[in-house]
Amino acid sequence: MTLVDRPKYLAWLTNWRDRDVIKVITGVRRCGKSTIMEVFADQLLRDGVAASNIHSVNLEDPDNDKYVDDWRLFYNDVSSRLIPDAMNYVFVDEIQQVNEFQKLVSGLRLKKNIDLYLTGSSSHLLSGELATLLSGRYVELPMLPLSFSEYVSGRVGVSAMDGKPEFSPTREELYRDYITNGSFPGTLQLGGNLPMIDTYLRGILSTVLFQDVASAQKVASTATLGRVVDFLASNVGNLTSVKRISDTLTTAGTKISRHTVESYLKGLTDAYVFYQARPLDLSGSRLLSSPDKYYLVDPALRRMLLGSARTDEGQILENVVYLELLRRNHEVHVGRINAKEVDFVANGNDATTYYQVSTTVRDDKTLQRELAPLQAIRDYNRRVLLTLDTAPPISHEGIQQLNVLEWLLEV
Repeated sequence: MTLVDRPKYLAWLTNWRDRDVIKVITGVRRCGKSTIMEVFADQLLRDGVAASNIHSVNLEDPDNDKYVDDWRLFYNDVSSRLIPDAMNYVFVDEIQQVNEFQKLVSGLRLKKNIDLYLTGSSSHLLSGELATLLSGRYVELPMLPLSFSEYVSGRVGVSAMDGKPEFSPTREELYRDYITNGSFPGTLQLGGNLPMIDTYLRGILSTVLFQDVASAQKVASTATLGRVVDFLASNVGNLTSVKRISDTLTTAGTKISRHTVESYLKGLTDAYVFYQARPLDLSGSRLLSSPDKYYLVDPALRRMLLGSARTDEGQILENVVYLELLRRNHEVHVGRINAKEVDFVANGNDATTYYQVSTTVRDDKTLQRELAPLQAIRDYNRRVLLTLDTAPPISHEGIQQLNVLEWLLEV
């Protein structure tokens, strides 16, 4: 399997190496957390760290099932392999699989010659007792599946590995493949075979729903949970409230209480299947209560769940942009101003940028509709309109219109 270059994540791990904090990598299953730890471990070897000083445990490996119910055995086994009077690098994959993992982490943290790296597939990992236990003693690396830029890089790598003739697909063709095949690194090895890709994606989603969501939220009916997932997938980018989900599913014959919907939403966001964007009142700079927007962690999951016939290009593009803003370390909200909606308010790097997203604005009425929310903003922060139109960058009285694929490929 070829490895996709993911320099941002590797640079983060390198920067935090040997610092006296626990490094925690979080993200949905199969997004590349294990791989980036392997790549970092290989870098340590190249930097002169002895193999005996690197200790890796993947808790999804059946050979390590013995540790799931016995954190002390895990602790003792790792401790017995440590090289004294030297730094030991300990990598633990899917730490939440261990019962009472908080005690395990606490014990390992107390050892002076351990640089500890953990991965987890649930934000529950950093809540409750562990968060209290590790307060100020850990840093988090939120990880997502491949960005469009990483996907393009990976496509080139896969072609070289397979020895296929060189080809030069356009950006538009690559984007179409990206939203069709998905951003999970494993799909790159499936050669665009949609039945195989859908089988792979269903496997990921089933694992997440049954192992991460259902168990954490004590789900009584996985069928009902699946209908909530379908509802959210079909309404990506639309304002959505708990009441609306409950009422819609109940009317359709699946009775579900608001409390249960809230529980399922928490489970799905905790497991990084969906991300929640809360509304922000731009007049008073305050967060508003529901309705919120929800975005899928991978664009192809929507196609897989709903079928190609129900694929809305605008919703998918908005989903792709939202995830890219998260990758660029932004805190992202939906903007509200004078009854108008700004797709994204991105706060990060000591600056705020407003984004409007549209597949095309070639029609003047569409252009004016998309510009109107940005024009209503009265501060001096950057305002950007992203579209798939191939026209060169344009300024509409200070509002930048950019090609979204060029923007996605920015390094």
